[in-house]
Amino acid sequence: MHLSVGTRLGPYEIISPLGAGGMGEVYRARDTRLGRYVATKVLPEQLSKNPQALARFEREAKAVGTLSHPNIVAIFDVGTEHGVVYIITELLEGETLRARLDSGAMVLRKVLETGSALADGLGAAHAKGIVHRDLKPGNIFLTADGRVKILDFGLARFQTAAPEGDTASIGLDTQTEPGIVCGTVGYMSPEQVRGTAVGPASDIFSFGIVLYEMVAGRRPFSGQSSVETMSAVLREEPAGLVNSGRPIPVELESLIFHCLEKNPENRFQSASDVAFCLRSIQGASGHKTSGAPAGPPSVMVTSSRSAIDSIAVLPFANTGRDPDVQYLSDGITESIINSLASIAQLRVVPRSTVFRYLQQDVDPQTTGRELNVRAVLTGRLIQRGETLVVSTELVDVVEGSQLWGERYNRKLADIFAVEQEIARKIYDALRLKLTDEDQKRLARRCPQNSEAYQLTLKGRYCWNRRTEEALKKGVEYFQRANDKDPGYAGAYSGLADCWHGLGWYSFLAPRDAFPKAMVASRKALELDESLAGAHASLAYELLIYDWNWADSEREFKRATELDPKYATAFHWYADYLGAMGRMEDAIEQSKLALDLEPLSLIINTWVGWRFYLAHRFDQAIDQYRKTLELDPDFVPACWQLGLAYEQMAVAGEALAALQKADGLSRSSPVYTASLAHAYATLGQPADARRLLQNLDALSKQRYVPAYHIAVIHAGLGERSAAFQWLEAAYEERSHWLVYLKADPRFGSLHSDTRFWDLLHRVGLSV
Repeated sequence: MHLSVGTRLGPYEIISPLGAGGMGEVYRARDTRLGRYVATKVLPEQLSKNPQALARFEREAKAVGTLSHPNIVAIFDVGTEHGVVYIITELLEGETLRARLDSGAMVLRKVLETGSALADGLGAAHAKGIVHRDLKPGNIFLTADGRVKILDFGLARFQTAAPEGDTASIGLDTQTEPGIVCGTVGYMSPEQVRGTAVGPASDIFSFGIVLYEMVAGRRPFSGQSSVETMSAVLREEPAGLVNSGRPIPVELESLIFHCLEKNPENRFQSASDVAFCLRSIQGASGHKTSGAPAGPPSVMVTSSRSAIDSIAVLPFANTGRDPDVQYLSDGITESIINSLASIAQLRVVPRSTVFRYLQQDVDPQTTGRELNVRAVLTGRLIQRGETLVVSTELVDVVEGSQLWGERYNRKLADIFAVEQEIARKIYDALRLKLTDEDQKRLARRCPQNSEAYQLTLKGRYCWNRRTEEALKKGVEYFQRANDKDPGYAGAYSGLADCWHGLGWYSFLAPRDAFPKAMVASRKALELDESLAGAHASLAYELLIYDWNWADSEREFKRATELDPKYATAFHWYADYLGAMGRMEDAIEQSKLALDLEPLSLIINTWVGWRFYLAHRFDQAIDQYRKTLELDPDFVPACWQLGLAYEQMAVAGEALAALQKADGLSRSSPVYTASLAHAYATLGQPADARRLLQNLDALSKQRYVPAYHIAVIHAGLGERSAAFQWLEAAYEERSHWLVYLKADPRFGSLHSDTRFWDLLHRVGLSV
């Protein structure tokens, strides 16, 4: 349909054509009543004859007309004349953003000004429940006097109920059913490409594409065909803007990539927030830009402040919520913590404390104040095929400013390099000086095979879960890592820890687990003598399996010398001191471990265990209660609380706690045996014998520790049977025997010479 000059549409006289598009032709016209010039958009003939399209068009005009926002084109009128359906808007002088970008990227000042105005307009539309669905440079107008206008709401959609209760699309779109692709290729969100329901976050994605193009002079997603372009929107990550070869604030790049998250939930949820952030960047003074094409974008804020001496690394968010990728986000977090913790002058909040914030939406400043640190590192991670995208931000808690931020778009194989780079950037941001020994330590950690490192991260993820299935899976991962890279000490150290866990939790018999743990620890130390964790693991195996007291203490001391911040070394060393009868020293070592990891559930519990073995049962109960305030269902604390109440002869509380531990553990032999002992000593021998029979039946299917069968017989007063099972425990080389002398459940056996003979053979002081 083409209108000639002089044609009248009601009171509007056509002056000249302005342009044409798929949704109709636009003309300059004059309002003969008011004497002003306006723009007239005429609908295509095929749509003007469609009653449904006409009704939607009228509703669109009414809806957009209510916006009355300086960054949205104003609609004056809508009507029909001689079968021609038209819409009257304000007349704009200038050019579209498309025309402006055809001449290249925009200067930074104009990018920020235009972007914040666009975001304001989008925010106004979204506040009215209107989603544009076709935001692109061709629908954005830059007026001659410097204003920005959003045009063409022809594909817009109501989110809330439209007039007359209609919640369907408004505007000119006649294909809004699920599965129908609606929008402009190259500027559509992933949800538009898939043909699924869209909301304001879809416009924010399109806004991110437009903003990216304003900065870089090219779209972030493109292909040789529409199909390839849509595939890129769904699967590819855009190139870093630093490659544009111009200085760009990393805060701006971070904002753009936040808009371009594939998952709508991970984007900005408010266009008004985007506008606020853009103006913050625009008004910031002294922010550093990243203009070197050779590296990833980053920002480092400098000031005259002194070095920062404390930091918390919060768990990196798995933004894709893919459970198969959780090992990566956890592993990166833990690796950075370990790297930073090796620096003597820096206090690093331990893993057990920061991981309590896992999967929580936290404010870095608030969390930093809770943890009493000066700096907080947050991060987000998403894996797309073989590509890993990691975003980080380091915040000064006191000043509320960003010290450093960076976004990495790397191959999955480069994960270790990314971790190292993040750690080094943090050292620089905190103004820490690495000694030669620090540099050597970091270099020794480096694996030669990236696949081996990924397998090691998976193994550590399994080890941290501590279940039988997870520990066995961890062994598999670490063994595969060893096959890929026989020279990587970290994989052997992890293997030792998994074998140790399988033996300690009695998932395997001691002879089937602890010797393998010892071999792996020795191999790790053969490759890297500086690994404090491997020294501590070897020390513990020498203690609980070899009963080699002198070598065990030497290895513990070496571990604490190498890493005075490694809480587990102090935690395990307390077992050695307790076995030696040095109870006060054992309590002190446990408290040192607790100072290093104050929210560690197992360390908190074992502080109580030291009091329990020292027969200070009231203090043990107080400590277990504190632990259970952190986690009411932590099984070891429930178990030991029951043991302490049993020794205090508080039957109700003892049985309740032990029954809870037995139930939560799904009748693990250790907890079942402890409950049976309590039944026996608290006047319910029939229940004790019933559980003893259950354990006997279970022993036909899996390992049941002989030590704990002896515990039941001791409770029943069956001394001969108790010694028979203690001898079996000795043959098994049970790690529980290091507690034998102090364990109050065997107090009734102390008058028998067989008890002291057994202690002598184990090597415990008598």
